[in-house]
Amino acid sequence: MRYRTIGDVEVSAIGLGAMPLSIEGRPDRDRAIATIHAALDAGVTLIDTADSYHWHADEIGHNEELIAAALAVHSGSDAVLVATKGGRGRPGDGSWTVTGTPTHLKNACEGSLKRLGVDAIGLYQLHKPDENVPWAESVGAIKELADEGKIRLAGISNVSRAQILEAREILGGTLVSVQNEHAPAHLVHEPELTLCTELGLAYLPWGPLRGIGAEFRAVAGEHGVSPQRVCLAWLLAKSPSMIAIPGSTRPATIRDSAAAADLVLTDADLARLP
Repeated sequence: MRYRTIGDVEVSAIGLGAMPLSIEGRPDRDRAIATIHAALDAGVTLIDTADSYHWHADEIGHNEELIAAALAVHSGSDAVLVATKGGRGRPGDGSWTVTGTPTHLKNACEGSLKRLGVDAIGLYQLHKPDENVPWAESVGAIKELADEGKIRLAGISNVSRAQILEAREILGGTLVSVQNEHAPAHLVHEPELTLCTELGLAYLPWGPLRGIGAEFRAVAGEHGVSPQRVCLAWLLAKSPSMIAIPGSTRPATIRDSAAAADLVLTDADLARLP
């Protein structure tokens, strides 16, 4: 496993995006916990979650509680950075809401602290800008949480270059990461990736496997690995700031994803990919 940094914390270059373990189509609890444990056994030391990663309206924080339970019975949990998020909701009908008021974000953080069973959250991320709330107010609430010692590091998600720069002015060195959609089928955030690389911010692409095409399958066949592993290695090759967080619902798939950290693609390989 290769490692990269989020702020001053060293983490595995491949993390676990835990959302699929709690939303629609999720596995049973035993398999979900086995998937988390398989990730840890494969060297994964970053788990990405959110209070809104749940299925039904009455189970806010399902994913956070699942992660806490899995970590509590695994010997390697001390090295894991759990990154959670606040600012979105799920009414239970499959839709997503956005609430970026300072009051909501502070209450959401309190709930996450309790469910994760920690005194301070390792990495707390503002899930999405709320068009009805000034960005500076939402980010300001994150700064207050950091000043109060409730979060150690801060991140922002689903953001533009301008929002990254504004958040950095407010948060200073506490801002350490950006999480945007980034995949073969979604490359519109290349400017944000470039900015994060320049600023030394970690970049966590969500949905990283969407749009794997024939070119990925061809390279995978030549290396004798899965197209998914090639896709994750391709993302890592884009920038030293990149830390991929693929989702998984089975131990076998997260083990395969974790192995992408050690797959080195040649210049010729990369020239054939988007």
